[in-house]
Amino acid sequence: MYINATGYYIPPTRVTNDYFTEMNGLSSDWILQRTGIRSRSRATEKETMNYMCAEAVSNALPKLPYNINDVDLIIFASYTPSDTIATAGHYIQREYNISGAKVFHISSACSSAINAMEIIYSFFSSEIASKALLICADRNSTYSDDTDCMSGHLWGDGAVAYFFSDTAQTGNDPHVIDITTQGLGHVGLGPQSVFLTPGNGGLQMPYGKDVFLYACNYISQNTREIVENSGYTLDRLSYFIGHQANMRILKNVTKQLDLSTDIILSNIEELGNTGSASALLVYAQNTGRFRSGDLICISVFGGGYSAGTCLLTMP
Repeated sequence: MYINATGYYIPPTRVTNDYFTEMNGLSSDWILQRTGIRSRSRATEKETMNYMCAEAVSNALPKLPYNINDVDLIIFASYTPSDTIATAGHYIQREYNISGAKVFHISSACSSAINAMEIIYSFFSSEIASKALLICADRNSTYSDDTDCMSGHLWGDGAVAYFFSDTAQTGNDPHVIDITTQGLGHVGLGPQSVFLTPGNGGLQMPYGKDVFLYACNYISQNTREIVENSGYTLDRLSYFIGHQANMRILKNVTKQLDLSTDIILSNIEELGNTGSASALLVYAQNTGRFRSGDLICISVFGGGYSAGTCLLTMP
C-alpha cells in the first residue's frame, strides 16, 4: 500500500496554558511539566468538522498524481463527529462528486486513523478498492470542558487527509510495509478511562494514570514488534511518531526502546492532543524532511482501549 498525497488543516487559534489558570486553577508550569503542552489548537464556530476536513483534502490535492474522482473508497475516521448520519466522508464525496466510492465512518478512539489504514489495506488486498481517501479529524473542543481539571486542558482540534493506492503511482510514493491494530477494552480500566457521552458529560478522562501506563506499554511493545517482524532492528528507525497525548508518554516509550530523542517527531507542545488525527498530522507536517531510505514508525494508543501501529519506508 502506498501514500500518494497528504494534506492537513490546523485551526490558527491557539489557547495557551495561562487561560486554564482561570478556568480550572491549573498553572501554566503545572500543565507544561505534566503534559508537555504550551498551547492547543482551537476551532472557531466557522471551522466546523466539515470545514476542517474539506480544507485538509484541498491541501492534499495539488500533490495528488491522479484525479480525485478515481477514488473508490472514502473512510472518515473520528471519535468527535458532528453528524453520525451525514458524515464528513459523505460531505467530501458530494463536494467532489466522487460517485464511484464506497463511504463510511469508523471510530476507535485515538487509534481510529490506523484502524482506517488497516481497513484500506484489507480492501486493497481483496481487490474491492484500489484508490482510497482517508479523512481523519477530531474537533475535541465540541465536547471538552475547559473547567475540567482532569483533562480539559489537553485537547486540540485538527484534520488530515491521506490518499492511498494499492500500487505505486509515482517513484516518490512512501510504502506502507505493515499495519497492525488491537482492541484492548479488556485491559486495565478500559472503557472507564476515557469516554465521550454526547449531551451528557462530554469528553472526559477520569483515570489518566491508567491511560498513561497502558499507553506507554502498548506503544512500546507494538513498535518493537512491527519493526522486528518486518526484518529491521530498532536502531534502523529514522523517525518515531507516537500518539500526541502527553510528551511524558513519548519520552517513556523512547526510554523503554532505547531510542534517541532526536528521532521523535511531535507537535503536542503547540497543538495539544488532537486526537485520532494527531500522529498522522505530525507525519503530514514533516513530509519535507523525509529522505530516501528513511524508516518511519507511527504508533498510537486510544481510550476504550485500542492501539495501532504502522511502518513505512521512503522510496
